[in-house]
Amino acid sequence: MNPTQANLSWIGIIRLGLVQTALGAIVVLTTSTLNRIMVVEYALPAMLPGALVGFHYAVQMSRPRWGFGSDVGGRRTPWIIGGMAVLGFGGALAAIATALMSTSFYLGLYFAIVGFALIGIGVGASGTSLLTLLATRVAANRRPAAASIVWIMMIAGFVITAITAGSLLDPYSESRLVLVSCAVSVIAFIVALLAIWGIEGDTSSAENQSKLEEVQKPSFKTAFTDVWNEPRARQFTIFVFVSMLAYSAQDLILEPFAGLVFNYTPGESTKLAGVQNGGVMLGMVLVALIGSGLGGQKLGSMRFWAFGGCMASALAFVGLAVSSQFGSAWPLQTNVFLLGLSNGVFAVAAIGSMMGLANHGVEKREGTRMGIWGAAQAVAFGLGGFLGTVAIDVTRALLSDVTLAYSVIFAAEALLFVMSGLIALKVAPQALARPQAPQTMNLQAAE
Repeated sequence: MNPTQANLSWIGIIRLGLVQTALGAIVVLTTSTLNRIMVVEYALPAMLPGALVGFHYAVQMSRPRWGFGSDVGGRRTPWIIGGMAVLGFGGALAAIATALMSTSFYLGLYFAIVGFALIGIGVGASGTSLLTLLATRVAANRRPAAASIVWIMMIAGFVITAITAGSLLDPYSESRLVLVSCAVSVIAFIVALLAIWGIEGDTSSAENQSKLEEVQKPSFKTAFTDVWNEPRARQFTIFVFVSMLAYSAQDLILEPFAGLVFNYTPGESTKLAGVQNGGVMLGMVLVALIGSGLGGQKLGSMRFWAFGGCMASALAFVGLAVSSQFGSAWPLQTNVFLLGLSNGVFAVAAIGSMMGLANHGVEKREGTRMGIWGAAQAVAFGLGGFLGTVAIDVTRALLSDVTLAYSVIFAAEALLFVMSGLIALKVAPQALARPQAPQTMNLQAAE
């Protein structure tokens, strides 16, 4: 962290959380509402919106490049504002393209591909630089709480937009869809612009500018190689990918499991998803309060919470794997709530670990480092839901037993979380407030 820059206050952290809220508001319309309209109103194959959402995750493999750009420029704010502008335009274009599909499918599909590509670019550019700014400007003892705040505020963006836009979209029409989506994009961009404006401060003083000019700016290839050659950064990338793959693989199979194995109605399975999300939120709040010492004495470290969250998630999946053997006697809702709680703890610990490790290694590579981890997370999320559905279909076909098929998949997810926990013991930071060497840092310094 630049010693001339002050740590962010709680107000500053909340302001950055508002940027995440705005980001989430745009994303939820594209990944949820447009998905439903394509499948239900237009009777298109479910794989079409699935492929478009997967494509926007694939585009986020460009995150290291956007992070590198903010490293070289020395400022994160322009990348956050620019990314939000691209994201807002992409969200509006995706809605227009969806409406267009009702009269000209192929033209609508073309614009949808462009729109989702812009969404991926916007999320990658703004999200990477936002997390990098948090990593470089938040005091070590506040990082668990900061990670919880920005994640919870992003979910708040999902919820507020889903409820508000949902009420405004009825009765449905193409013009309403376009109007509501464009309004959400404009409002979200304005909120993000006001929230981020002036928060980074003046980083272009003569002293800082002369220092930037003295440093030979590396190529992206050099910067990427520098980070990838750092053992801890490379191992943490593996941790992010494996853990987020396990985290997202159950997204599309948990509700069908409740219906097929426990005979839940659609309404009951939807409520079950609400129970899980409630657990996720509580897990995040617990890490914020206990991990940062907001409620008294600080307990544990990012390594403690990451390992514990992964192992608790594994135990919850083991519970789901054996639940079918007990039938209705099994406390499924409690099991799912504990899964959400464990996932929430792990997710915040993973983000907090990213923030803590972003400064460890070659200097002026924070954005590139965060971009690599963000790309690993995006790819894992893009693959997770799809691979989960493929795995359950293949397992059901091979075993000819629905109950056993779900048990096998949940056991596999438990194993992925155990692997993630073991990796976390090696790479997640034990203590974060350590000085950084001028050029490189001994990996043990974060211990």
